[in-house]
Amino acid sequence: MTETPVPRAGIDRIALYQGGESRLGGRSDVLKLSSNENPFGAPESARAAWADLAGELHRYPSAGHAGLRHAIAEVHDLNPDRIICGAGSDEVISFLCQAYGGEGTEVIHTEHGFSMYRISAMASGAVPVEVPEAERQVTVDCILDGITDRTRLVFLANPANPTGTMIGASEVSRLAEALPSRVLLVLDGAYAEYVEGFDGGATLVEARENVVMTRTFSKIYGLGGLRVGWGYGPAHVIDNLNRVRGPFNLSTVQLSAATAAVRDRNWAKRCFKENAACREWLSRSLAEVGVLSDPSSANFILARFRDQEEANACDAVFREDGILVRNVRGYKLPDCLRITVGSESDCRRVVESVRRFREIQR
Repeated sequence: MTETPVPRAGIDRIALYQGGESRLGGRSDVLKLSSNENPFGAPESARAAWADLAGELHRYPSAGHAGLRHAIAEVHDLNPDRIICGAGSDEVISFLCQAYGGEGTEVIHTEHGFSMYRISAMASGAVPVEVPEAERQVTVDCILDGITDRTRLVFLANPANPTGTMIGASEVSRLAEALPSRVLLVLDGAYAEYVEGFDGGATLVEARENVVMTRTFSKIYGLGGLRVGWGYGPAHVIDNLNRVRGPFNLSTVQLSAATAAVRDRNWAKRCFKENAACREWLSRSLAEVGVLSDPSSANFILARFRDQEEANACDAVFREDGILVRNVRGYKLPDCLRITVGSESDCRRVVESVRRFREIQR
C-alpha cells in the first residue's frame, strides 16, 4: 500500500469555513445580504489608490506596513509601533493562535461566536472551549467559569457576529480584570465602527498587558475583496505576532487602498449614518410583520422565527425573490436568519419578501 503524508493530529477534524452564498441559480438580479458587506462598496479614494498601482505590480510591497500602520494610528490615535496588519482580521486571529495557542492549551470562544476562532485554535493544536451565552448575549461569568490552567486565549467579539449584540465597557473591563495575567483577551472589533463613540477596546489595550484588539477593513470600509485587517496590542504581543507573520503578507494594492480608505473619514461617517437609519427601519418593519430581532450594534440583524421550519420556509421565499441571507444553523441558531443591512431599497425589498412569506403562511 502506498503511504501518503499524514497531517498533524486533529487537522482532519477542522470543519471547513462556510461563507455566505453569492450566487443563486444563474439569476442576474440577486440581492446578496449574506456576508455583511458594505452596500455602498469601497470609497472612491480607495478605488483610485488601487488603480494608480497598475504599473507597480512587479515591485514587492513594504514588509513592515509602515504607511498603513501610521495611517491607522493617526485616525484612531494609537501608537503605530503596536499595530500589526494582516490579510483580514482572520489572519491576525490566526497569528494569535499560532503564537499563544498550541498543544496542551485551550482557547475560549462563546456559544455563537465567529467560527474562525475555533478553526484557528485547532489549526494551532489547541483545544477550543465553547462557553454558553444567555439569550444570544455574551455573559462574562460564563467565560470566567470556563477558565482553566490550560487557558491561553479568550476571544470576545463585541459587537458579536452573528447576533449583533454587545456587552458594555464595564463588563469587558470586569472580564479583563478577572482573567489570569497569562491569558490573552482578544477583543474582535470587526463591527466597532458601527457603534458611535466606541473605540473597540483600545483604551483597555492601553491599560493592560494581556488585551489585544482586532479590526477589519472588510465592513464599513468596503474592502472585503482585498482582505485587510489589523490588530493593536502590547508591544511584547505585537513583537511575537510579527515573528509568525510572513514578511509580505499584504500586497502593495492592499496597503495602498486600505491607507486611502482609513483616511477617508467622511466616507466612514456617511456609511455609519446610512447603516444606523436603515438598520432601525428594517428591524422595526420586520417586527411589524411578526419577525423580531435583538437590538443590533452592527451592519446586520438576526431575524428570529418560531422555529427552524419557519426560518427555512422564509429563507426559501427569499431565494424565490432573489435574496440571499445567511442561514446560521452552524452557529447553533437554527431558528434565525442573519440579514445584512443593505441600502434603503435593499431593505424595502427584504420587507416585501417577508410580507409575501406571511401571506403564503395564511
